[in-house]
Amino acid sequence: MPARLTVKKTYKLFIGGAFPRSESGRTLIVEGANVARASRKDLRDAVRIARQAGKGWAGATAYNRGQVLYRLAEMMEDRRAALGAACRGTAEVDRAIDRVVWYAGWADKIAQIVGSSNPVAGPYFNFTIPEPTGVVGIIAPAEPALLGLVTRMLPALVGGNTVVVVASDVHPIAAIELAECVATSDLPAGVANILTGQRAELAPWLAGHMDVAALDLAGADGDAAELERLGAENVKRIVHGRADTQSPYEISAFLELKTVWHPIGF
Repeated sequence: MPARLTVKKTYKLFIGGAFPRSESGRTLIVEGANVARASRKDLRDAVRIARQAGKGWAGATAYNRGQVLYRLAEMMEDRRAALGAACRGTAEVDRAIDRVVWYAGWADKIAQIVGSSNPVAGPYFNFTIPEPTGVVGIIAPAEPALLGLVTRMLPALVGGNTVVVVASDVHPIAAIELAECVATSDLPAGVANILTGQRAELAPWLAGHMDVAALDLAGADGDAAELERLGAENVKRIVHGRADTQSPYEISAFLELKTVWHPIGF
C-alpha cells in the first residue's frame, strides 16, 4: 500500500467569520507554513464588516457578551494542543484561556466601575454610562504570540467593540489558530477579524482608516509615532497597550462615557 501524503495546512485570513484567501492571491512562508498575505483591500473589507457587525455586538446584553466570550475559552481549551504548538507551549495557552475567562467575567461588571450616578443641583437623575468606541484596530505584539494577542483583543471585545487585528508578521500562526477558536465559538461573524501579512504594509492603512475609532499600538514598536500621526486625522483614541497586562481599566480604555439626564418624578 503506498505511503499516505500528509495534508499540509494553509493559513488564510479571518474576515467576517470566514477564512478567505487574500484577494491579491499573495502568500508568505512564515514559521514553516504557507500564510495569506493580506492586501489593503482585505483590510478595508475587514473594517467595513467590523463596522457592520458593531451594532449587533454593542446591542447585546453585557451578560450575553460574557457568555459568548466564555464559550471562546471553551473552544480554546478544546484546541489546547494545536494552540500550544503555535506559541511557547501549553503553559502559555493556559494563561491565555484563563485571561479570556477573567475578562468574560467583567462583561456585566465594568459599567459599575467606570459608570456613576452624579449629584446635580436640580430635580434630576444624572448618570454616566459606558458605551463602546466602535471599530478598534489592533497591531498585535510579536511575543508572547498567543497570550499577547488575547491580552489586547479581549478588553476591546468585552466592552462591545469590534476588532480588526494585524497579526504579528513573525509569529502569525498563533493568531490564525486563535481565529479557528473564534470561528467555532458563538462570537457573531465580523466582530473579530484577523489579518496576516506584513505589518509595515498594513498598519499605516489601518491607522489612517476613517472608520477605525481606536488604535491599539501594542505591537507597533518603532512605528508607533507615525501610526499615531495617521490616527490623528480623525482623532482616533490611541492606546499603547502592553503584551501581558490584566486589568478592568484595559477595558475602559476602549469605552466612551455618555452622560444621561432624567427628571425625577413627583
